[in-house]
Amino acid sequence: MDYTAFLTNVAILVLAGFAGFAVISKVPNTLHTPLMSGTNAIHGIVVLGALIVLGTTPEPSLLMQIVGFVALVFGTVNVIGGFVVTDRMLSMFKAKPGTRREGERS
Repeated sequence: MDYTAFLTNVAILVLAGFAGFAVISKVPNTLHTPLMSGTNAIHGIVVLGALIVLGTTPEPSLLMQIVGFVALVFGTVNVIGGFVVTDRMLSMFKAKPGTRREGERS
């Protein structure tokens, strides 16, 4: 096993986690929900990547199958959650039945 490549990948993962935390912690509360719902929808790339890796590897090991399946499940849950949050957020801006907006005539 090539430990240099493994350590490089782990270092990239850890640095990406720190960078993501630093970026998200600076986002104001009013923008947090729209930003997170949009980024959660990007997890479709994770779903596609897991499907490609699992589908093109000739004989994947059991560990690779498990990790690919977990990535597929988590990515799918995140995509669905992103759309649910976006739908809930957009429903907050719809006018309630029976209410008038400012400036409307009766």
